[in-house]
Amino acid sequence: MRLLAALALSTLALAGCGTSATPPSGDGRIPRSLLEEARPIGAGPRFQPRVNGPVVGACRSGLGPRMLAHVEVFADSRVVVVPAGIGTRPPRDTVDGRIDAARCFGAIATLDPTGVVLVRRGARATLSDLFRAWGEPLTPSRIASFRARPPGRVTVFVDGRRSKLAPGLVPLFEHAEIVVEIGPHVPPHRSFTFAPTPKAR
Repeated sequence: MRLLAALALSTLALAGCGTSATPPSGDGRIPRSLLEEARPIGAGPRFQPRVNGPVVGACRSGLGPRMLAHVEVFADSRVVVVPAGIGTRPPRDTVDGRIDAARCFGAIATLDPTGVVLVRRGARATLSDLFRAWGEPLTPSRIASFRARPPGRVTVFVDGRRSKLAPGLVPLFEHAEIVVEIGPHVPPHRSFTFAPTPKAR
C-alpha cells in the first residue's frame, strides 16, 4: 500500500517538476498547463509490468559513476510505470520500493519506479537497451503489451521535441527528458529536475 501511495505521489510530482513552461502560481494553485499534462497511473499489470529482461552490459558489484536520464511511458493516456530493478540481479534489498542493494548492476539500471535511468559512464545506451533490460518490447508500433491502432505509431519526444529516430534508436544521454507514448497524445515535458545521483550498495 505504501508503494502504491508513493507511486501516485511520484507521478503527480513528475507531472509538476518535469515541465518548465509555467512556474507555480503565487496563490499555491497548480498551474493549468501542469494539470493538462498530468496523467494517472494505469491500473493492472499491463500498466505496471515487472522486470523480466537480462542485465545489459557487464554486471558489476558496485553502481559506479553514472549519468541520469528520465524516461516517461504513456499508453492509452495513462502512465506505464518504469519499475525499480531494471538492470540488477537478485538478491535485492528494497526500502519503500527503492533498490538499496543488489547482487550486481548492469550498464543500465533503475533503483526506483520514477523513470530515472542510471547509465554507466561510457555506455552508449538507447531506449532499445532499456526496454530489453526491462523485458518489454519497443517497436514503431508497440510499447510493452500496447499496440498502436493503424495508422497510429509509437512517438518519442526528447526534451519536448519529437524525435525523428526509430523509438529504439533514441539515445539515453545525460539529463535527457524522454517521453515515449502510444495512443492519445500526451503533452511531453521539456525537462526534469534531477536529484543528485543516487547511491546503492
